This record gives sequence, C-alpha cells and structure tokens, in this order.
Amino acid sequence: MRSASIDAILFLKGDEPAMLFTPIELQDWPRGQMFYYFSKMAPTGYSMTTHLNVTAIRQSVRNAGVKFFPAYLWLVTKHLNQQVEFKVAERDGVLGYYDVLTPLYASFHRNDHTFSLMWTEFDDNFSEFYRQYLANQQQFGETHGVLCQPQAPPANAYTISCMPWVSFSHFAVHSFENKPYYFPSVEAGKFMEQAGQMLMPLSLTCHHATTDGYHVSRFLKSLQADMDNFQQYLSF
Repeated sequence: MRSASIDAILFLKGDEPAMLFTPIELQDWPRGQMFYYFSKMAPTGYSMTTHLNVTAIRQSVRNAGVKFFPAYLWLVTKHLNQQVEFKVAERDGVLGYYDVLTPLYASFHRNDHTFSLMWTEFDDNFSEFYRQYLANQQQFGETHGVLCQPQAPPANAYTISCMPWVSFSHFAVHSFENKPYYFPSVEAGKFMEQAGQMLMPLSLTCHHATTDGYHVSRFLKSLQADMDNFQQYLSF
C-alpha cells in the first residue's frame, strides 16, 4: 500500500465531516491478489457469530450511569478502526481505505415499533462520543422514516445494530445490491446467562476480498479485552 502521508486524500463534500481516504495500489498491497480473486473472480462474503462476555462492562456502565448501547457502538468501532482491512472502500472509482469508520445504527421508536437510521461521528474519547450520541438522540431520536438526521450518512459509515429481544446462535446480513461494498456489518443480540456470566451474541458479516478469519480473530480478542476493562474509558 502507498504511504498515507503521500497519497491520502482529504474529502470535503457537502455536509460530510472531513475524512481521510488513502488510495490502495493492488500490486503493492500484500492482499492484492486475494482482493481481486474474491471481488472479481469469485465474489465471496462470510458471516460468523460468537459470544462475548459482557459481565464486566455491564457492571462498569451501570456503576457510571452510562447506557450500554453507545458503549457497544464505540468499542466495536474503535477496534474495527485498528485494522485497515475493515475500512476498505471504493470512492469515485478508486479503491482505498478511510482513516476511521462511523457507526450507522438503528434508533428504535417505541410508539410504533419502527426504527430509523442514525449515525454518530466516532471520537477516540468515549466521553465525547457519548455526549454526541446523547445529543443526536435528543435532537433526532423522535424523527421517523429511513433516516433520523436530515443529511445522508457519511461515506465512511458502516452498519452496526442490536436486536435486544432475541438471543441467537447465528445471524447474517447480506446485501443484494450489486455494488462494491467492503465494510463489515455487525449485529448484537439479547444477553444470556451462562455459568454465572452474562454473554452477548455478536454476528460479523464481512467481504472475503478484504478480510479473513485472522482479522476477525484479532478484532474479537482486542474487543473482549476492552470489554473486560471498560472502566478505564469512563472519565466523566
């Protein structure tokens, strides 16, 4: 891959926040041949479900008076952002990767049991992300329709959600639209108790052109470690 310091492009388009996009040269990318094979010759995606131990993080957010869902959004996004492979996209016909992903998530409407899509720009500081999440909820949370916010989601938005009513052993999301889309999709389910521990099912759907099991295993390992020690980010 080319150096971000030389080739990164700063996109400023409409109401989108500034985002850095670094082009990828396939011949220089160690994953170049694999990307071509799984995107052009044999387009392939995969989905897997695991169970995360949320015992510690549930206690941490409860003690701090913090909502679990935005903590989940922030942690998943934080650890996806640590690997370039999860941030690959095509922009204006150019293959590259964003410097950061933005979580695009469902905001549930209790009055009619529908949901609308909302996003909160990622911030390395959880307190700032949490503040902005609450501000978005207050301003747009009652807006019905496909989108809560009036503007379109930013180009670096990936899909993450939670289905708190059902605990599942497998869940898969597949897009049937014929376009290049390489971001992961993440879905959590209802907590379950097992041997005195609280577990949360987590499904990850990925494009094989950009990620393998190795990348997923790294993501899950670091995510679980931060869930076990989430109190370090609670500086309110």
